[in-house]
Amino acid sequence: MLAAALPRAVLRLSARRYPAGLRAAWRSGARGEGRSGRTGFERRRWARPVGGALGFLGAFSLFPRDAEEDGEDAVILLLKRAKMANVAFMQGQLDNAEKLYKASMSYLLAGDTKEDDNAILEMSLKLASIYAAQKQHKLALAGYEFCILTLEEKIAKQKDLPEDVLPAEEKANTRLLLGMSLDSYARYLLNINQLPAAQKMYEKALQISKDVQGETHAQTVVLMSDLATVLDAQGHHDEAYSYVKRAAELAKETQHPEEHMVLNNLAAILMHKEDFLQAKQVYKEALKQAQQKGDVASVQHIQEELAELAKRRKGSK
Repeated sequence: MLAAALPRAVLRLSARRYPAGLRAAWRSGARGEGRSGRTGFERRRWARPVGGALGFLGAFSLFPRDAEEDGEDAVILLLKRAKMANVAFMQGQLDNAEKLYKASMSYLLAGDTKEDDNAILEMSLKLASIYAAQKQHKLALAGYEFCILTLEEKIAKQKDLPEDVLPAEEKANTRLLLGMSLDSYARYLLNINQLPAAQKMYEKALQISKDVQGETHAQTVVLMSDLATVLDAQGHHDEAYSYVKRAAELAKETQHPEEHMVLNNLAAILMHKEDFLQAKQVYKEALKQAQQKGDVASVQHIQEELAELAKRRKGSK
């Protein structure tokens, strides 16, 4: 009983916020944090990394198992490790978080937890995010691809299982974890200037969010805006505008906590379409909302964008 409960217990402790530049975990009711606007890449064929999740663990565990770690004590110790890892992750202490996640995964995998357990996959995704932030590109790619491939295979196997064997909520949670993985991978691809591949990941993540959480969910709105940004960066301004316009409408309708960020993306796309007057109006509304929310970074960014808009208007005359 205790061993079966461990993965779910760890998963409930998963961090809801990532360090700077990384998006919050997908959960029903969770809020997306990301802003994108980077840049492109040829889609690469996914291949399963040799050794799967074990490739992350190396030849050590930070906290080796011993005879005292049995039963209830083992649960308490594992939960402490997972909580410490999430705290370190949220605070940007990536080296420490990496060691703690590896230790937690090592303990679980040494027991009866499978590599495709959602707790293992979520920690693997966080490790991939850590490696991405540290610019350890081979490890980051291996991590993202392991998570995505494993989840896609798991979802395919679970698809036709009846409700009494696997509840619909469990299936939905696995799909949301795939969506989170695709979203995180897309942002990594943007950071390394691989736009076409990032676009495909965003499209898949958006479809999952729509299917599972609905069009008006906060995460769906963010993904629409992010997809618009990557389309815009590739010069697909009209398609980008259709996505970001809908995102802005939904953000206003639902009082999205990051409506000002969506509006900023809308204004940028309008500027690229050379609709300077409308872009200025939207930027001003975005600036007003950012100031009201005390988002200093966004205020500065929008002010810089308004200056850029002024230069473009002057140059077009």
